[in-house]
Amino acid sequence: MKLTKKSHSCVRLEKDGRTLVIDPGGFSEEDAALGADVLLVTHEHPDHFDEGRLRAAMEANPAAGIWTLRSVAEKVAAAFPGRVHTVGHGDTFTAAGFDVEVHGELHAVIHPDIPRITNVGYLVDGGRVFHPGDALTVPGRPVETLMLPVMAPWNKISEVIDYVREVGPERAYDIHDALLTDLARPIYDRQIGALGGSEHLRLTPGASAEV
Repeated sequence: MKLTKKSHSCVRLEKDGRTLVIDPGGFSEEDAALGADVLLVTHEHPDHFDEGRLRAAMEANPAAGIWTLRSVAEKVAAAFPGRVHTVGHGDTFTAAGFDVEVHGELHAVIHPDIPRITNVGYLVDGGRVFHPGDALTVPGRPVETLMLPVMAPWNKISEVIDYVREVGPERAYDIHDALLTDLARPIYDRQIGALGGSEHLRLTPGASAEV
């Protein structure tokens, strides 16, 4: 499976000529969702969900579908009858040859005064890749490649390190990194790599790796 990192939290997975895209939000490239057969959105925040990007991908590929939680599905379902599917924790489905499990229920706490919204993570092909969205969800099964939300208003590096330890993936690739400056990246690389217990990697936007 080919993994391509797009800006911030957007990830493209490709296998057997089919493409799955997770979280093509407003911090990602304008064309981040184009070419997708399967579109997954973890939650409604604009850095993960951009209606224009989703609409462009759905219009470009009449066979494409969206799988997401209710708050996002309600915003786009009317425009694409029968092509937008609502999912929640514990659901499983197969789309365009990708097997997907849904894990998690709530966005991480940003501040106690800010109400928490729904957030789901997606485990692809039996644990080959796990994207948790904006939460430190542990899927409770082996994970080969963890997409790691490395820097956000709702986390700190000790929590990120402990999350890698708890999931115990073979490797962790940084996501949710648009707010992380190049100046600070070596600090995160060193500490997560030394303390997380898994191989810690990052890709520049547009770069790919086999997973």
